[in-house]
Amino acid sequence: MICRKTYRKYLLVLLGISLLVLGVYDYFRERALIPDSYTQTEGGAGPETPGFPVAAQIQESVTKASYDSRNGSSYRISYRYLGVIPLKETNVQVTPKTTVTPGGIPIGIYMETDGVMVIGTGKVTGRDGLNYEPAFRLVQAGDYIRSVNGVKIREKEKLIESVEENGSEKLVLGIERSGRTFEIRLQAADTENGYRLGIWVRDNTQGIGTLTFLTENGKFGALGHGINDSDTGELLKISEGKLYDTTVAEIHRGEPGNPGQVAGLIRYRNNLICGQIQENTEAGIFGEGTERLGDKLDGEAVEVGYKQEITEGEAWVRSGINGEMRDYRIAIEEVKRNASDVNKGMILRVTDPELLALTGGIIQGMSGSPIIQNGKLIGAVTHVFVNDPTKGYGIFVEEMLSHVS
Repeated sequence: MICRKTYRKYLLVLLGISLLVLGVYDYFRERALIPDSYTQTEGGAGPETPGFPVAAQIQESVTKASYDSRNGSSYRISYRYLGVIPLKETNVQVTPKTTVTPGGIPIGIYMETDGVMVIGTGKVTGRDGLNYEPAFRLVQAGDYIRSVNGVKIREKEKLIESVEENGSEKLVLGIERSGRTFEIRLQAADTENGYRLGIWVRDNTQGIGTLTFLTENGKFGALGHGINDSDTGELLKISEGKLYDTTVAEIHRGEPGNPGQVAGLIRYRNNLICGQIQENTEAGIFGEGTERLGDKLDGEAVEVGYKQEITEGEAWVRSGINGEMRDYRIAIEEVKRNASDVNKGMILRVTDPELLALTGGIIQGMSGSPIIQNGKLIGAVTHVFVNDPTKGYGIFVEEMLSHVS
């Protein structure tokens, strides 16, 4: 009798633990299904109301938010599990219907850093034959040199000139590191080639990418990801930049383990400027297009499609990589509406035989190529799978539009 009672107790405990585990699993499953953010077009429907066991409460009137959308109004939805346990809060941004002209054209990119960027330090050999490292443990890769002896600088030539003029005297460098500014004092080493700090620096970068869109008021978005320094991996802080006409000279097909690339020619001439770059962000580069850029886009404006509208299946990527603007067939294999990485909201695969024959899939230089589904611009290509160039990632278009609104 005692054994039977003990057995029943064990069963009840086991049942309780099982129910708890199932409850926890269901809690996180429901949480994953609810969007972190949602873009609602004016007059359109908001997020779907979940059923049991999730209850939703709107913090502001949807009607009022829609009415005020021209002022950038938004509202919040609070979700609770079983109507009691806090689950998630979703911020809903209400916006008028937006149309943009899809890009797809290759663009030449030139950007100047906001200050002189440090990419490393090292030893220099003095006139006496000894090795010196004046900047050892004072500066580090990713720092920006903003000033020399209180005078602001932007070009590495100006840094070299200032160091040479200062000679053997103590030098004061204004440094920015991770948003914090401070000064350091150091003494340059006297070498056969002049006075040197033993700091390797960069003040500009250039490359080729793809335009994603041009808005009705002339703002552009491109790349779908930021431009990072090749040595430090840090997102470059820029003072200014320009878009230029570019000519695709050669296409290197991608192979598993060896991403391909677009080789092009950029002519840095004033009459070939297509835009002024104003921002370099994790979601791409953004700025003001010139009349020349608008003239290069001969396609019609299309409506924007937000992430809740995207479905797995057929879509198109627009590209002029072959000298002719074309829409190539792709398949969206996965939509990650709550992705933590802004550049990896979608997983896509190139299925178009012509693009596969031309590039092998996605190659470097195609970043920013517009993704179109059901006649709407939904995002842009961002990265390629190194071991499978037919596959890549995409960014949701609203992540880019937030920088030009």
